[in-house]
Amino acid sequence: MVVRYNKLFKLLIDRKMSNAELAIKAGFSANIITRLKRDKYISLDSIEKICNVLECKVDDILEFVPDKDE
Repeated sequence: MVVRYNKLFKLLIDRKMSNAELAIKAGFSANIITRLKRDKYISLDSIEKICNVLECKVDDILEFVPDKDE
């Protein structure tokens, strides 16, 4: 399974929040935003911070999709 963060970026657009604003409010570096854009692993702690800032649930910002190689 692969994690996709497309839902997060759609939510940010809907709420008119920039990636930089999210990083500042959540208290993490721009590196985390880069990892999200590339659908790379981020810690559960970072996911929790994003959910707290956006007042949402985990399934509102990410989804698991089958890996093409499986």
